[in-house]
Formats: sequence, C-alpha cells, structure tokens
Amino acid sequence: MKNAVKTGLLVRNAAESVDTPKIQRREMHVMSETDLHLFLEYAKDSPYYTFFYLGLFTGMRRAELLALRWSDIDLELCQVSVTRSMQYIQAAAPGNRISFREPKTAKSRRLIALSPSTAITLREHQAKQNELRESLGYPALSDSDLVFSHYDGSPLLPNSVTHAWIKLVRRCGLHDARHTHASLLLKQGVHPKIVQERLGHGSIQITLDTYSHVAPGLQQAAAKGFDELLLLNRQQKEIHLGTVRD
Repeated sequence: MKNAVKTGLLVRNAAESVDTPKIQRREMHVMSETDLHLFLEYAKDSPYYTFFYLGLFTGMRRAELLALRWSDIDLELCQVSVTRSMQYIQAAAPGNRISFREPKTAKSRRLIALSPSTAITLREHQAKQNELRESLGYPALSDSDLVFSHYDGSPLLPNSVTHAWIKLVRRCGLHDARHTHASLLLKQGVHPKIVQERLGHGSIQITLDTYSHVAPGLQQAAAKGFDELLLLNRQQKEIHLGTVRD
C-alpha cells in the first residue's frame, strides 16, 4: 500500500491509521541444570536420545537437526555446521512431503561448537547406526547420510520426534530444549552475542527480547561481580599501602 501511494494509485495508506495489537508474550518455562540431567536420564532408552541431547546442548531447531548429515559434523574439531533445514508439507503427495532447503536467513547458516560430551554422544550414535545397518545388510554410513534417520536412512518425521519429546517432558514435568540451552548459557554469563550466533537469531535484539526473563539473575550476578572487583582492588591497595608504610 505504501508503494501504491508512491506510484499515485492511492491517495493515502489506510493501514497507517490502524493501531496494531500488543504482542502477548507467553510465559517461558525452561529446565534448570538439575532438570536437564533428569530429562536425559529418562530419555536414555529413547531412540531419540542423541537427537534430544544435541538439541539441548546446541540450541538447534528441530528442522535443522532433522536435516543434519554426517558431513555437517566434524567430530575431530568438535563443531557442527548448520547449512539447511527440513521442510515437511503434510498436504503434498506422499513422495514429495519432505524437502531440504537452505536456511531462510544468513544468520541461521552457522557453525556451532560442540562440547566434548556431545561429540562423544554423537560418536556412540554413529557406531550404533553402523552396527544396526550392518546387521540388517545395509551399507555403512556415508558422509551424505542423515545423522538422525530410520534404519534404512530415510528421514524421520517431525511429528514423531515432537510426540516423543512431549511424552518425555510430561513424564518429567519439564519444558523447552532450545530455550533451556539459551537460558543456561546466559545464566553462566555467556555474552548474548554468542547465544545469538548459536541459536541463529537474525539479530541480538531478538535474543535479548526473548530471554529478558533471565535478566534479573544476570543483574544480580553483575552487581555481585562489580562489588567483588572493587573490594578486591581496595584490599590490594590497602595491602600495598601497608607494605610501603612498613
């Protein structure tokens, strides 16, 4: 409509006089460190254990995890490259429901560092996949194979993963993986810019707005750190002055 006003098709843009509704942000429930350990304990016997582990320890989106190939993971350098995501269209013909596409934004295309425990979990997952494929007469995994798939290499359905997640979190009384990863990083004092890069947010403002609930804890930590820094400097100064006087 703005363009129509510019080109003379409209005299004025009626949309400019509309009052936009206020955004109602839902309350965010995230896992604590104890909750996370509890969830992983419950999930140990789940076929999606490594999927959930990687989601919790990297903050990757479900569609990104489902599109992950072994060529996207470097277990020596402990990093994962996010280069695409899965798109599932229920209304499409059976053979065309799943497709893999590049991320929508440049920020979503990113490199995420893996923790040592995550790399170990992925190695174990890879070994189990190869053992299963060998026992069923399938060739060994190649770099182009999906990290998370059925025994024959076919993609997992997004809803199957979601239903398994919901069943587990209800059993434990817990919540969101992606938000949990971000919140725990911020509570550790990790800079929001790093959190933004790991999650693939378009801007740091999105990260700050989404995780403002963590701010009270960060404020307290900042105040405590500031106090400790000044007290330490004062103590060192007093020791120095005492030494000089002596």
